[in-house]
Amino acid sequence: MNLSERFSGCILCGAIGDAMGSSHENTFLSNVNDTQTFYPYGKPQQKEPLWKVTDDTQLTLATCEVIIENKTFKIENYTKKYLDYFLKNKISGIGSSTLKALQELQAGGHWSLVGRRGEYAAGNGAAMRMAPLAFVDGISREQIRNLSIITHNNDEAYVGALCVILAIRAILDNSWTGKECLIEFLIDHIPDTKLRDRLIKIRTIEDLLEVGTLGNSGYVVDSIPLAIAAANKVLKIGVSKMYAQLMQIGGDTDTNASIAGQIVGTLIGRNNIPKSLFNQLRTLKDYPWIDNTINQFIDRKWR
Repeated sequence: MNLSERFSGCILCGAIGDAMGSSHENTFLSNVNDTQTFYPYGKPQQKEPLWKVTDDTQLTLATCEVIIENKTFKIENYTKKYLDYFLKNKISGIGSSTLKALQELQAGGHWSLVGRRGEYAAGNGAAMRMAPLAFVDGISREQIRNLSIITHNNDEAYVGALCVILAIRAILDNSWTGKECLIEFLIDHIPDTKLRDRLIKIRTIEDLLEVGTLGNSGYVVDSIPLAIAAANKVLKIGVSKMYAQLMQIGGDTDTNASIAGQIVGTLIGRNNIPKSLFNQLRTLKDYPWIDNTINQFIDRKWR
């Protein structure tokens, strides 16, 4: 499978997870016993969840655009692009840490100083936008860290972003084919952190729903291990069931499913995305933007 198909799969499956997850975010769908609830006017009909892309996809596309527009890595290009998206209202569902950073960048703050610090900076907002960098040669861990601290100046947040890039690179260099344990691979390649401890804890858990009971929030120690566990099981349970189980687990469903989707999409490629999911993504108003960005990236990198 060539890099173009893997990259397309990465962005498209990430967008599918984001759009599907945005309609389920912070809901809890599993094993709910509603038989004891009295509805005086009858139980309301549940509406079909509406898909929409959020900051997970939008900031991933922003990262793509920086790579398309620049031959060399300069962190200032990323800060400028993210700020431009913010000022043009091209970001929806933005997290508090990212919002703080962008507001301070708007006020003239330096990229190295605006990112939130401390425990509350350990969100998944850095990890969710990093996937395109896995397709760029020569991106170092220091550069990944710097891109993370723009918004999340926290070691756990950085390691979460690193995990996404390492997982995708493992597919590209054939270190992970979907048959081996991706969790074990990452444990061996990341620093000693709470996130690594969580990966160690879940490596022998077979049931994805059980992994979800340990945490499903936007806290990077919950989010990234859950997304990785989901991707790790995709050849056993299939893409559609993987997404369905992440929706059932609830919590930060858009980011959890987006990151899992980015990894899985790289593994299976564009042509193996379930048609029903792909066709639903194509109905969204943002799909032409997604498709155009993918094509520009491919033209810039491999044509």
